[in-house]
Amino acid sequence: MNLNRSEELFKDAQRVLPGGVNSPVRAYGSIGMIPPFISRASGARVYDEDGNEYIDYVGSWGPMILGHSHGGVLEEIRNAIDGGTSFGAPTRREVEIAELIVDAVPSIEMVRMVNSGTEAVMSAIRLARGYTGRDLILKFDGCYHGHSDGLLVKAGSGALTTGVPNSAGVPGDYAKNTMTAGFNSVDQVKRIFNEKGNELAAVILEPVAGNMGVVLPDIEFLKTLERLTVKYGVLLIFDEVITGFRVSYGGAQEYYGINPDITVLGKILGGGMPVGAYGGKKEIMEMISPNGPVYQAGTLSGNPLAMAGGIAVLKILRDNPLIYSKLEDMGAKLEAGLKDAADKVGVCAKISRIGSLLGISMDCPFKGYFIDMLFQGIYLAPSQYEAMFISSAHTDEDIGHTIEAARNAFAKARGEG
Repeated sequence: MNLNRSEELFKDAQRVLPGGVNSPVRAYGSIGMIPPFISRASGARVYDEDGNEYIDYVGSWGPMILGHSHGGVLEEIRNAIDGGTSFGAPTRREVEIAELIVDAVPSIEMVRMVNSGTEAVMSAIRLARGYTGRDLILKFDGCYHGHSDGLLVKAGSGALTTGVPNSAGVPGDYAKNTMTAGFNSVDQVKRIFNEKGNELAAVILEPVAGNMGVVLPDIEFLKTLERLTVKYGVLLIFDEVITGFRVSYGGAQEYYGINPDITVLGKILGGGMPVGAYGGKKEIMEMISPNGPVYQAGTLSGNPLAMAGGIAVLKILRDNPLIYSKLEDMGAKLEAGLKDAADKVGVCAKISRIGSLLGISMDCPFKGYFIDMLFQGIYLAPSQYEAMFISSAHTDEDIGHTIEAARNAFAKARGEG
């Protein structure tokens, strides 16, 4: 495998883009190699500018649950293009996708479309503060909610402290209104609510943490949050940008039987187009302008191409529930195969999974493992803190080839470690 053309493009990109990329993880900084520049994708495969072919487990970081270039999705987007790319006006497709979301997600009665997960989270937080008249937010260590100022915080010096900025450019005054606690820590949650419950506007979390590996929730943790937020009049916000329509058609809240007040969506929702949304109970959502005093607007919100892609994907998932059975089966095979491959060469690997979402951590060097997998044609995220995503376009042969590649990569990485 060579990356000559990608190397040339990366040099050009570094002259005009910060770090040569438009999102930091794409730079492969922790891996120390040139990132492949992708030229096209189809099904479960991506192809780079040098002609290399890979089995893809990034899936555009989650949206491609049906695989790349799905015929039904492309057809709907092409139809939308013929009518124009943007109007800045109400459209039929906005109503149609909103109805699909309301029918799919148990807690959502009304929804507002935006253009990214970050924008949706930012808007949901503003809505929670406007609805409750409070300022304080509780988030959980390791849960990522986009790059808005108030949520780019890390834990302070104690369990009941407010957060401190973990990015330059975030004012301390923003971070002081965000408290942090440990994910799955029932005791910390109880202490925080006991001391600050009447000051909290909202609790926000990924119901399955997808940005520190894949960390599954303890059901008691989720139920404690649901119970305490109701008791103290705090809004419970589920960030389902990753889990929405993936762990089940109704998301993690349907899977675990938890009823949040506000849900944030993205990724799969747009069929690969830029999109975000937030929705919840009608009485809360009607606080948003023009009905209420909480202002939020967006020129490209409800973009017809994004709506068309999303409608196509949601209808396919709704009308073909066996897709989720297939994803579960393939996820189970990959999980078992990776664990067996690691065990056979003496690597201690921990694999966590829910449906088609997998995380893996290992006691051998991830860098070596990643590079060897890439050179065997397996396209993974360049960080073991990121998830693997399976699509319905993956086949048993793809899973088998991936397991065999992992066995080789584990053995080599173990020797280097």
